[in-house]
Amino acid sequence: MRQTASRAGFLVLGLVVSAVFLWLAVRDVDVDLFLDALGDSDYVWLIPSLAGLAVGTVIRAVRWGYLFEPARRPPFGARMRALLVGLLFNAVLPARAGEAARVVVLNQETGTSRVEALATAVAERLYDVLALLFLLFAVAPFLPPEVTWLRRAGVAAAALGLGFVIAIVVLDRYGTRPVHVLMRPLTRFPRVSGEHVEHAAENLVRGLAALHRPRLAVPALGLTILSWLVLAFAFWCVLEAFRLELGYDAGVLILVTTALSLVIPSAPGGLGVFEAGGMVALRAYGVEDSLALSCVVVLHVVNLVPYIIAGAVVLHRHVRLLPALRQEAKARLDA
Repeated sequence: MRQTASRAGFLVLGLVVSAVFLWLAVRDVDVDLFLDALGDSDYVWLIPSLAGLAVGTVIRAVRWGYLFEPARRPPFGARMRALLVGLLFNAVLPARAGEAARVVVLNQETGTSRVEALATAVAERLYDVLALLFLLFAVAPFLPPEVTWLRRAGVAAAALGLGFVIAIVVLDRYGTRPVHVLMRPLTRFPRVSGEHVEHAAENLVRGLAALHRPRLAVPALGLTILSWLVLAFAFWCVLEAFRLELGYDAGVLILVTTALSLVIPSAPGGLGVFEAGGMVALRAYGVEDSLALSCVVVLHVVNLVPYIIAGAVVLHRHVRLLPALRQEAKARLDA
């Protein structure tokens, strides 16, 4: 009962936050100018944009593999399918539910430990934020002076970097011992033994291997930066569709602001917070609100609909094959 009430409260909070940000985004918009901008756009530019999103997603599936130890790395196909299902659930459910969904799908297809896969998702988010901040500072000399929050981003980058270094030192020096200590209170719950906690702690540390092992960390960070560069190109193509005549730096800035805005609890798909983040970026370039909103709305659609379609197709296949997957898993256990 309490868990259901908590979920309902979180959903209501997300809807309220989305409504507030959506109002902030549309309050100064002229509907006629907004519709005219949508009608006058050159949607041919969406073709390279969609291609960029597809390539970026493939790179991210490859990157996910480097967050696992080589001997425990799931096959690329299974990672790709799990990632697409996760993107589907992130698009249609609140609270980043897709992170849990892709962990479950990967476990059902390959038997990968859920704790280990979840730990790789945590490492992935750390690499994503580091890469976004890196790109932001790389294009900083080309950004308009209206971008006044770079100093705050620098403080956030320093804090995240410090936390990253501490995590590396702790994991490298102490291994699973600190995790065992932190997870020991879980044994107070029914059916959770010390052996369960020890096994979970080992899987958790395995999933965080890419944080402190250079042979995993270097390619993982490199692929993360590459994926965001490709996604920034996809964003820039949408700006070109609206003839804004902005440089690639604008694609990076709108990518950073929209990606970081999705950290805020919101309605499914980041409705409202995505639009507000995108408009903050375009206002820095002097883009009028009605035109900016039309561009951001198309950008949001491009970032949701393909993932919903692809994820739904993959999920349908997964559900259809689930009985066979369970039989394979049972056979592996029996062997």
